[in-house]
Amino acid sequence: MIAPRRVLAVAYKEFLHLRRDRLTAGMIAGIPLVLTLLFGFAINQDIRHLRAGYVDLANSQASRALLADANASQVVDVLVSVVSIAQLDVMLRRGEISVGIYIPANFEQRLAHGRKPLAQLLIGGSDPIVLSSARGLQSLPVPSGAARQRQANTTFELRPLYNPERRAAVFIVPGLTGVILTLTLVLFTSIAIVRERDQGNLELLITTPITSLELMLGKILPYIGIGYIQVGIILALGHLLFDVPIRGSLIHLSMAVGVFVAATLTLGLVISTLAQTQFQAFQMTFISFLPQLLLSGYMFPFEGMPRAAQYLAEVFPLTHFLRIARGIILRGATLPELAVEIWPLCMFFVVMLAVAVLRFRKRLD
Repeated sequence: MIAPRRVLAVAYKEFLHLRRDRLTAGMIAGIPLVLTLLFGFAINQDIRHLRAGYVDLANSQASRALLADANASQVVDVLVSVVSIAQLDVMLRRGEISVGIYIPANFEQRLAHGRKPLAQLLIGGSDPIVLSSARGLQSLPVPSGAARQRQANTTFELRPLYNPERRAAVFIVPGLTGVILTLTLVLFTSIAIVRERDQGNLELLITTPITSLELMLGKILPYIGIGYIQVGIILALGHLLFDVPIRGSLIHLSMAVGVFVAATLTLGLVISTLAQTQFQAFQMTFISFLPQLLLSGYMFPFEGMPRAAQYLAEVFPLTHFLRIARGIILRGATLPELAVEIWPLCMFFVVMLAVAVLRFRKRLD
């Protein structure tokens, strides 16, 4: 028979253990709190204010009214004017804008003779949610005050670039490289120092002439190779099984992977200097991974998040690598064109490596 007293004694012992384990206790309330706030405020599939550039070859009162109406819809923010559609293509490839608006020179004739569509929307992102939001401009009314032969049904022709078939795998697989690397590599390195202590090797390392910086760099070097192996597997499977195109340079992608992997590994090193046990290291890895997954733009469009969430997401390496990976793989962008995403990864690497070295020295003291 079950003895209630013994069951209660074990339950009380477990309660005391949870109370002493501050990390687990914090997760009890922290995870529901963080997820509720993220999904309630930061996650929004009703995207507004997409960055847009435009080419207005008509340069008429009606074409300017059309651009003003598109801006007033709040679906796009018409920010940049260029002189040719080739310049629009460059900006879309670099990821500087999400939507390009092309108004042809015969806009007035199209408007007067009822030829449809009047203009063209170039959608640079391969995210189906972004494409769905841009559809809202297709039924934008003909500018007020312009000559009309009949009511417009379609003002803009929609032209999705880089993923014309609108296949989900084309959008997901390039981002999956960053997600898998973030989860696995942070987990591997987060238990590195803890494992050395559990196996009794930490004291042996202390007695050697190796410095803290040398130890940290030595810890992450093998995992950089592992990162490249994982990227190769993901891209090969994506190309062979899901027909995901690789439009950019593999050399440029490899260089970006190296920087991203190094930055991600330093996060794991910091966790390894904070955790007391391997289970705590796993918990901290999960806590650090969750906001990156939700805010990086992998699952939910970055443009739909409030400003505060976007500022927080800019700190994470995954946010920048997703832009790089999708830019090179899907849009054929070059690494120099995406250089603005590289320096945050370098800064993250330097800061986290310094924190890990200082934390490790403090533990030795």
